[in-house]
Amino acid sequence: MNSLFAKNTPRWIIFTFDVCASIFALIIAYLLRFNFNIPASEYKFLPIAFISLCTVRVIFYYFFKTYAGIIRYTSTEDATRIFQSTVIGTVALAAFNLVRFYFVDAAFLLPFSVLVIEFLTTTFVLISFRIGVKVLYFELKNPSKEKSIVLIYGAGGAGVIAKRSIDRDAGSKLGVGGFIDDDKMKVGKKLEGVKIFDATKVQQVINELKPSHLIISTKAIPINRKREIIEIGLQNNMNILNVPPIQKWINGELSFNQIRKIDVEDLLERSPIDIDTKNISQFVKGKVVLVTGAAGSIGSEISRQLMRYSPSKVILFDIAETPLYELDFELQNGLHKADYEIVIGDVRNKARLNKVFKTFAPKIIFHVAAYKHVPLMENNPSESVYTNVLGTKNLADISIKNEVEKFVFISSDKAVNPTNIMGATKRVAEMYIQALNENSKTKFITTRFGNVLGSNGSVIPLFKKQIKKGGPITVTHPDITRYFMTISEACQLVLQAGTLGKGGEIFVFDMGESVKIVDLAKKMIRLSGLQLGRDIQIVYSGLRPGEKLYEELLADKEKTMPTPHPKITIAKIRTTSLKDVEIEMTKLPELVENNDNDSIVNSLKNLVEEYSTDLLTETKEES
Repeated sequence: MNSLFAKNTPRWIIFTFDVCASIFALIIAYLLRFNFNIPASEYKFLPIAFISLCTVRVIFYYFFKTYAGIIRYTSTEDATRIFQSTVIGTVALAAFNLVRFYFVDAAFLLPFSVLVIEFLTTTFVLISFRIGVKVLYFELKNPSKEKSIVLIYGAGGAGVIAKRSIDRDAGSKLGVGGFIDDDKMKVGKKLEGVKIFDATKVQQVINELKPSHLIISTKAIPINRKREIIEIGLQNNMNILNVPPIQKWINGELSFNQIRKIDVEDLLERSPIDIDTKNISQFVKGKVVLVTGAAGSIGSEISRQLMRYSPSKVILFDIAETPLYELDFELQNGLHKADYEIVIGDVRNKARLNKVFKTFAPKIIFHVAAYKHVPLMENNPSESVYTNVLGTKNLADISIKNEVEKFVFISSDKAVNPTNIMGATKRVAEMYIQALNENSKTKFITTRFGNVLGSNGSVIPLFKKQIKKGGPITVTHPDITRYFMTISEACQLVLQAGTLGKGGEIFVFDMGESVKIVDLAKKMIRLSGLQLGRDIQIVYSGLRPGEKLYEELLADKEKTMPTPHPKITIAKIRTTSLKDVEIEMTKLPELVENNDNDSIVNSLKNLVEEYSTDLLTETKEES
């Protein structure tokens, strides 16, 4: 039977069927109109009536190309073409009727009742035939007995569209067994023939239907509830899928291939944050903004978000050529068409920075450029200091010289009680710009936050690569924890902090609850449809140089003050005079040039009282 659908039906056959269907409909119309007893007086009009109908239908079927679609893939577009052709054809016949009645022989070619019945019958037959062929095709290609059962969370518009996309995809071998929804008013009813179950009894529904897939279709779901539903699905070894936002649908239609697997990012996401877009717009609008490190994950997202607030120009500054090229290509084809300039350069190069400031005269700086990978910086202290400390100093000094309005520095939670070179260099940079702020027209602002989901080199992309290769997944320590925030959320808060800052503040972001990395790895394994211990292993590699078990956002002696934004606080920390900071920092360029790593570490310890490599040693011994 499947061989019948192996090739597309020739168009002439479909066209012939459509015309024959119209003739059949006309016969039915006459029979119904005259109660299956057509009077003799009507017979003389039948030949011309049939010829006229066929002529009109042929013309409009050809004009609207009703025969052009592939029947087994009939869509609403095909049904619309059929409806348009029959409506306009019927209107044309009705007009012809009136012309004949009033201007020829005061007789109707076709009774109007016959026209209406023929129109309804023709439309019904043509559309029903196509739908019938489509249903038969999909049933033959994907019979019910071979289908795996799908449960859809959300009996709304998106849920219906998800069901239809599954029904259309013969290769998916899936069939929707039920909807689940939290709305009690929907429970017990049917949606497109599929029952809606109570989402609070999802385990009972799973036990009854034995579904293999769970699709989360709705976006109007609290984060905690979403995590709960996903966790139940994972406990039952189900494949968890997610319907993408409508903006990502192709030509406004959802295909089954777009329904993607749930990522671990979906489990870690938090409730959407509210930001004061009006203040951000006033902060940025009409100004030249310089973003250093613009090609990185944080810098590029800050740049994208800045585009929404109509700056006069955004200077995208980075040393990484290929990522800058990719960002340029993305922005050229993006929704936001704000003016921007790609500038390749290094914050360690004073001459290059001076040229940029002279050419573009930026008034707002977002300083993101930095070395951030802890183990690499432990082995390359001079480079860490060169970029994170001296590069920041170069940019800050030139900003003051050029009367920049605000300088927003992106720091790190690793600057708190640092146990590594990277954290210590970030803390020194914080201290320097805070000290500069005391006697400067430029307002220096620092933002601190932890890990961001999906950033270059972070643990989640690493785990994904290891899972793809079949493992093992490497975790440094069974007790290690980290804070996580989405890139978008972090950058929104950076922009908000920029509006709140009066100068000299260190803003700390609410990172939520810390996550145990080994639990994260286990969830990623389950989301990938694998089983820990059978399909893939987790191995512990030991803490890396400079790595902490637990990250902190505030040092032990620090306190915080609230701000108007609930997710942003101000760290109250000890300040250091510019003179004291500069005394020690003047030694760094020579130490960096000589690659004198031991002296560099000692110099950082002199600057940062809380910097201790002993803390790391103690942690390792305790573990």
